[in-house]
Amino acid sequence: MNFQRLAYHNIVRNQRTYISHFLSSIFSVLIFFSYAVLLFHPDLQGELQASSDTVSILGTIGMKISEILIFVFSFFFLLYSVGAFLKLRKKEIGILLLLGMSRKQLHRLLFIENALIGFSAIAAGIGLGLVFLKLTLLLCANVLSIDQGLPFYVPTMALIVTAAAYLILFLLVGMFTSVMVQKGTLAELIMSEDRPKKEPKASFLLSTLAILLIGTGYAIVFLFVYQVYSSSIIRFLILLGGVGAVIIGTYFLFTQFSVQVIGWLKRRTVYFVRTNMLTLSELAYRVKDNAVMFFMVAVVSAGAFTGVGTTLAIGNPGLAAMVNPYAFTYSYPWKDAAFGERKSAEIGKSLEAQGFDYWSIPVTPVFAGGYGLISLSAYNRMAAELGYPLEQLSDDRHVMLSPSFVRQANEFRANIYGPTRIELDADNFKTTVKVAKVSVHLVFPDIAYNLVVVTDNLYNRVLSGYEDKPHLRVYRQYTVEHWKETRELSRQWVTAVETDNNPDDQIRSLALEWVASRQENGILLMISGLVGIVFFTFAASFIYFRLYADLDRDEQQYRMISKVGLSRKEMKTMITRQLAVLFFLPLGVALVHTGVAFLALQQLVHFSIWNHSLIIIVTAVTAQIIYFFLARWRYLSRLYRKLEI
Repeated sequence: MNFQRLAYHNIVRNQRTYISHFLSSIFSVLIFFSYAVLLFHPDLQGELQASSDTVSILGTIGMKISEILIFVFSFFFLLYSVGAFLKLRKKEIGILLLLGMSRKQLHRLLFIENALIGFSAIAAGIGLGLVFLKLTLLLCANVLSIDQGLPFYVPTMALIVTAAAYLILFLLVGMFTSVMVQKGTLAELIMSEDRPKKEPKASFLLSTLAILLIGTGYAIVFLFVYQVYSSSIIRFLILLGGVGAVIIGTYFLFTQFSVQVIGWLKRRTVYFVRTNMLTLSELAYRVKDNAVMFFMVAVVSAGAFTGVGTTLAIGNPGLAAMVNPYAFTYSYPWKDAAFGERKSAEIGKSLEAQGFDYWSIPVTPVFAGGYGLISLSAYNRMAAELGYPLEQLSDDRHVMLSPSFVRQANEFRANIYGPTRIELDADNFKTTVKVAKVSVHLVFPDIAYNLVVVTDNLYNRVLSGYEDKPHLRVYRQYTVEHWKETRELSRQWVTAVETDNNPDDQIRSLALEWVASRQENGILLMISGLVGIVFFTFAASFIYFRLYADLDRDEQQYRMISKVGLSRKEMKTMITRQLAVLFFLPLGVALVHTGVAFLALQQLVHFSIWNHSLIIIVTAVTAQIIYFFLARWRYLSRLYRKLEI
């Protein structure tokens, strides 16, 4: 028998353990290949088609980053898996060395095993990618809002890049495998399975620190939400500190706190009820042995869930409407009022012709001392149309601040709005007024940086003495209930305004802004969604591997226990409880982290994101439940067969 045949038989003999590793590798190759197909699509020419150059560049960069992320994470996953496999095969390796195999020959054998798995995974992953190529192109065109679609093509370059990347990856893993087997004497390798395990112990101090770090991390995340006045760098550092604290706390939660809790239960009367003594004793070892795996699964899953949920929220139409609640905003100079009103009337007629109900009034901000002034009556008419409460001002000496963009609205909600008295200075008019109210509703977006609502009398006084009236701009903002359906009309009007004889008029379309947002979201969703799925698949593979890594030891243990009277039903209950902890403890922690992240995100937007959150949570829990029952069924079937009960 040559080395190739021996390596093949080793893989077949350990197929139960290798299967999750192999399937996860295939899936990783498949997703990598899908990104490469888009990146080298001839119609895209290296850049994703979008409504703006920024989105195109973002798409190209995003695809490249996604491939790098998958490649790097795949390397560490494969390295972890191979390292874990070697620990399970220490006795087998020791016997091979005892029978005369040299270390060099052992390295060669393990390298061939990794190469066989790697080549098979590459072939299977690319093969599946080619089978689902057309479906991939259709889905991506829909997600990225590419109207003309993406035609089918033969992805030669994508195939070459994927095959080359993963050949290098598996070669690197094979080289590191040789380093891993250098340690350990022959006696240590052969006796590895016979060594008794030490009783799991935990530090009370580190267990307490785990809860403190996670709680502090959560608090810092919410601090990030409310630091609306801080610079982007400071807010990023705050968020980074919060996430770092949660990650460190999660590590100690599994390695220390979980063992501490089980130890506490063992000192209570519940420990002596029925089979709890056996369950908790075995659970302590399982939790301690799998603590690092629990930590990795929880962190990776939380990151994947949060990333996918956030990108789904970004694509929500409510986000576009939160930034700008108007279907159209048409503006023109005061001096071109006749032209602008004629064009505004045409916009209204085109909306009516296509069955859209709309409402609109002209608004002209007047600038005084760095502030844009809007009359109270104009504000109340627009606020009423948007469903916001009407406001009142007692006299000309009192004014109200109104936000011009989302961040300013958030600052006003946090009572951050500057001086309480402001000076209005416009040509022949000058006065000091008091800020009596602060609105938190975005009624007039982007028409002035500092927008002040004043009484109609004060507004008319400032306007009448204004010397530069011709350069004031008039804004007509149109509310349309079903604004998402105005995409085609929006394109027509944007083209019409760009090609008319007045270079100073402008039009803004909420539908087109939403399309651009959808494209950005589609790119982010593909980046975070598919990478998140890869991460979650790897996490599931970790659990599967750990489940079957201890199967031989479990067979010996349950065989001895069954001889002293443990029934099949009691054994099934014990195993189910232990497997439930293995499958759902890291998932539960991940969902708590995700829930806190979604709760913090909800504070940043003015529409509900909980429908997206529930989709993510329900999908993850459902997938894990199905996975749990399938794994439990296979595990029990094999155990019953071995024990013959």
